[in-house]
Amino acid sequence: MKKETATYIHGHHESVLRSHTWRTAENSAAYLLPELRADSTILDIGCGPGTISADFAALVPDGHVTAVDYAPAIVEQAAKEAESRGLTNIAFTVADIHNLEFADDSFDVAHAHQVLQHVGDPVQALREMRRVTKPGGVVAARDSDYRAFTWFPDSKGLTDWLDLYEEVARAGGGEPDAGRRLKSWALQAGFPEPSVEATSSTWTFANERDRTWWGDLWSARSLHSDFAKQAVSGGHATLEALQAISDAWKAWGQDEQSWLMIPHGEILCRV
Repeated sequence: MKKETATYIHGHHESVLRSHTWRTAENSAAYLLPELRADSTILDIGCGPGTISADFAALVPDGHVTAVDYAPAIVEQAAKEAESRGLTNIAFTVADIHNLEFADDSFDVAHAHQVLQHVGDPVQALREMRRVTKPGGVVAARDSDYRAFTWFPDSKGLTDWLDLYEEVARAGGGEPDAGRRLKSWALQAGFPEPSVEATSSTWTFANERDRTWWGDLWSARSLHSDFAKQAVSGGHATLEALQAISDAWKAWGQDEQSWLMIPHGEILCRV
């Protein structure tokens, strides 16, 4: 069975976790929430620092959440997040989405947020999510679509960033424009077309607090995250080019005219 072949482009630098810990079930999984019951059992794949996983656990007080990630260190951090909230109906472990070590028909919900864009074989990942989901349950995935990002005002630095990001992501085996491909991947994974509900939603950063926060964190990520390291080591960019991109993000965040929309594809697949 195929193992993970893609490189996780972001890593877990503080500037990355600054954005990942901002994510909640409400702002990142609203399309899934109506499917949850008080007693739902949920597999949350690619849990990262655990904020969404912990939200799920609070929403299913009579159920249980199993949160997994490929990186042991981030699993430990996620467990601390749940512990800090006093949640007892949640467990954490390391897992590979391509080869989940769970029995068939184990969960009511298998969920992955911003994961399929980073894996070597997203179709195999969805097959595994389907396998471990009970009949009558749902497989849910949400991924951004980088080429569809839209911002104002025009910025050569941000255009250079997007071109570079897509180049580095694909060199590592990922697919940064995953959002538009989710339905196709689900069909290839064996879900019949009528069982796949494909939707979309967005994040928007425009007010002073949001745009400066986003601009500052990407200014830092462009210089210090694994994305920056891979860009240089892979020969995709120089340090000078990364500095120019970092400066462009900082300037964008400080401009009161600035606006950014990040679109996401979403799928709910009935098992």
